[in-house]
Amino acid sequence: MLEDTGERIIPEKMKILNGLLLEHIARYHFASEYVYGRVLDFASGSGYGTHIIAKTCKKKVEEVVGVDINEEAVKYARATYYHPLSKFYVGNVVDSTLPDKLGQFDCILSFETIEHIQEEEQFLHNIYQMLKPGGTLILSTPFGEGRGIPSGQEFHVHQLTVGQFKDLFHHYQSTEYYYQKGVLIQPEIAAEEKEFPLGIAICKK
Repeated sequence: MLEDTGERIIPEKMKILNGLLLEHIARYHFASEYVYGRVLDFASGSGYGTHIIAKTCKKKVEEVVGVDINEEAVKYARATYYHPLSKFYVGNVVDSTLPDKLGQFDCILSFETIEHIQEEEQFLHNIYQMLKPGGTLILSTPFGEGRGIPSGQEFHVHQLTVGQFKDLFHHYQSTEYYYQKGVLIQPEIAAEEKEFPLGIAICKK
């Protein structure tokens, strides 16, 4: 039985109007407009997002691979979210051997992951190595007081500032920024005057 840690999204165990659930689902539906080809859902958790992409985008994706460090989460995903286009694997997002094991992808999604990771550079390096030239990365994280400062969230190493978040993607040819509050996701130009607690970057390699 997959346990709810307080941060893990398990739709079957949550009320349909749960704000956290709706926020996470909104990100995957947002990403569905951009994905194509071979897709990696990096830190896929219980697997619901991988399933959303596989099912919603079945006409434009070849394969959707979900990777998560938690073996129970991967077992749950395999049992709950079967789709002929999706696969789930146990793996650590900072494992330097992952690019060799998984190969390259046209699109990589990683939602609410980087704030959990101490080895930030290795995580970003893995993503870059696994993304095909011309490929698309869609990555999100909540904003906070900055790198190295405790966020008050039990499972977060820290939460980046907006500036630190934008500094992550200099190696990419282009990056667009979006901001999210609840289910509302707006482009940077529309959100600049408002308080948005979470950022989404869409990067082209």
